[in-house]
Amino acid sequence: MGAVRVNSPLSQVTNDPIKNGQCNVVFNNMEDKPRRYLADIFTTCVDIRWRYLLLIFTTTFLLSWLLFGLIFWGVAYAHGDFDIRIPDKDGDARSSGFIGAFLFSIETQTTIGYGFRCVTEECPFAVVTVVVQSIVGCIIDSFMIGTIMAKMVRPKKRAQTLLFSHHAVIALRDGKLCLMWRLGNMRKSHIVEAHVRAQLIKPYVTAEGEYLPLEQTDIDVGYDDGLDRLFLVSPLVVVHEINKNSPLYNLNRNDLQKEDFEIVVILEGMVEATAMTTQARSSYLAKEILWGHRFEPVVFEKGDRYHVDYSRFHKTYEVPSTPICSARELNQMMGHRGHRLLGSHSPSAFCYENEVALCCGDDEDEKDPKEQLGDLGFKETFVEEQRVEMLCVLDTENQISLDRLQPALPLYISRESGV
Repeated sequence: MGAVRVNSPLSQVTNDPIKNGQCNVVFNNMEDKPRRYLADIFTTCVDIRWRYLLLIFTTTFLLSWLLFGLIFWGVAYAHGDFDIRIPDKDGDARSSGFIGAFLFSIETQTTIGYGFRCVTEECPFAVVTVVVQSIVGCIIDSFMIGTIMAKMVRPKKRAQTLLFSHHAVIALRDGKLCLMWRLGNMRKSHIVEAHVRAQLIKPYVTAEGEYLPLEQTDIDVGYDDGLDRLFLVSPLVVVHEINKNSPLYNLNRNDLQKEDFEIVVILEGMVEATAMTTQARSSYLAKEILWGHRFEPVVFEKGDRYHVDYSRFHKTYEVPSTPICSARELNQMMGHRGHRLLGSHSPSAFCYENEVALCCGDDEDEKDPKEQLGDLGFKETFVEEQRVEMLCVLDTENQISLDRLQPALPLYISRESGV
């Protein structure tokens, strides 16, 4: 997949694709394309590259000067002005030709007016030509200046200072598997009314056998709860809960590595300085989603200010206690589990699950673990390392270090879910 990136077509996998928000789609065999583009010439000029706009700018003025220069030359020739010998500053007689008419055209349209050439009332057609050229010159000036200004102030470039993390991650948050990616704003000026949305794009075959190469499925990022609206004062992590309505509900870690899909993420909002709407886009292929990882923290409190370390923006760390099963299997397994809770929790406890308790492996129920878990083995479902099922660290200030140390702890965890 790779519908919104360069050098990553749907049918092949490339290394290090450029994720610049450009759609990797080429339009072919469009009927009347030139006519339709010329019908909306202003939008066409705003969208084209600067080199082509400057070429159009220069060509338009040159053609207008040449056109009216030819008209003035024809008027002068018909009027017999070239038969008049005009002495120059050295006293030699000379006659003016097309070059003189071309210079007069430039002086008229740009209102330079050196004073040597002029139109008199003896030739009414020349007077009309001067009036027409002045009007045409104003129209060309207005169009070109308007196009250049619109191209300069358009909010497209504002997206260059809006960052998306290089990878998305899947990990537990509040006891639920979630897909997460990070957003950041490099400028101090805010994005007003910022909101985010996401689409999953993958090939799909309908029940009737129709093949849809780019089927789009909405990914909920909290629209109903207002969580899709962001105050992007510091980097934020956007969270998609993988529930029964999610297109990722049936994917486990192994399936994810084999999937062929792309998740397109879009950030929209108004530029604070111009009140114009801007849109930043990025995407994540299946191979760019890291299962069992979390983002490293980037916001730190120093004195009376919060400092953002953008060197950590794209960095992640592995959480070995993350289940490797799908969200559907996780929910089924939790439905079969017994609920046990030991002791009270510290208010400052940091835990990857919703409700947990610690107990020794020797205090397990007498029932066979497979009977408690049903068809899904709890150990086989949650982690690859058999002696650790689920880990929780209480009262810690160093989340990352303890996450990496957890597999060495001989703990057996029993949990009561509060979901």
